[in-house]
Amino acid sequence: MPGPAVDAEKVPFRSAKEEIRAGVGVEGSEGGGGGGPERPGARGHRQDIVWRNVFLMSLLHLAAVYSLVLIPKAQPLTLLWAYFCFLLTALGVTAGAHRLWSHRSYKAKLPLRIFLAAANSMAFQNDIFEWSRDHRVHHKYSETDADPHNARRGFFFSHIGWLFVRKHRDVIEKGRKLDVTDLLADPVVRFQRKYYKITVVLMCFVVPTLVPWYIWGESLWNSYFLASILRYTISLNVTWLVNSVAHMYGNRPYDKHISPRQNPLVTLGAIGEGFHNYHHTFPFDYSAFGLNFNPTTWFIDFMCWLGLATDRKRATKQMIEARKARTGDGS
Repeated sequence: MPGPAVDAEKVPFRSAKEEIRAGVGVEGSEGGGGGGPERPGARGHRQDIVWRNVFLMSLLHLAAVYSLVLIPKAQPLTLLWAYFCFLLTALGVTAGAHRLWSHRSYKAKLPLRIFLAAANSMAFQNDIFEWSRDHRVHHKYSETDADPHNARRGFFFSHIGWLFVRKHRDVIEKGRKLDVTDLLADPVVRFQRKYYKITVVLMCFVVPTLVPWYIWGESLWNSYFLASILRYTISLNVTWLVNSVAHMYGNRPYDKHISPRQNPLVTLGAIGEGFHNYHHTFPFDYSAFGLNFNPTTWFIDFMCWLGLATDRKRATKQMIEARKARTGDGS
């Protein structure tokens, strides 16, 4: 069973708006409060296009489209392997960078942290430190200029466009003011950050490609395009759906004053991350409230059963019902 529920006064990473209501000091007004009006001129701020990212992402997606042609030519085991790698990739983000390192919603012992760091390198979405730091900024300053993928700037920007431009200065400024000493205190995080490029090459491209070729004789061509390129592209877009679709479409039963929504379809692809209104309301809850379908929660529960994870944090039923009654949209 999950560990003791978290007291409301100890909830980490509340939004700026919530901190203002609670009387917690927030640095200045630049960048705006969580969901509040943008400061004058914010939308007009010039952000240089990163053409290198535009080119590489375009090339990646073209290669992924080509990969679809190879599916009928591949062995069934190769397709199963690609899906298995997708699940590992997803866990490296959801159970690893997100619920463990960004929100500290549970504790993981060294073997589990090593596994999640390796899976996170397979995901190739920035190292754990940078991913977690930016995600904490996203929660604290959601839907403002300080949010790396501010959904108020439209679907395209929140989905992939934010990678095509330099970070807004507010993202950098607010990110520098967050306390991330807990991340740097973890030797697994430091190791992955130091050797990130090497681990990405091995985990995201080499291992997924070589296993089908070496074990059951799949061609290197099929292995590379299906287990590496197609799997990687799909995993990126599934993660981005949480930033875009789950911030725009769905109901808001826990807090109608914030943008994140409950989106079951996103949950299916993101193995439990689509119940986003709940998550942004109770970010400390390890379960992310996936109702009857939340593979990431099942994985964490299984790790606890094995003794590799402990101290799962949960919001109490009373806390949830009180919040629904106070700020929910009635759905």
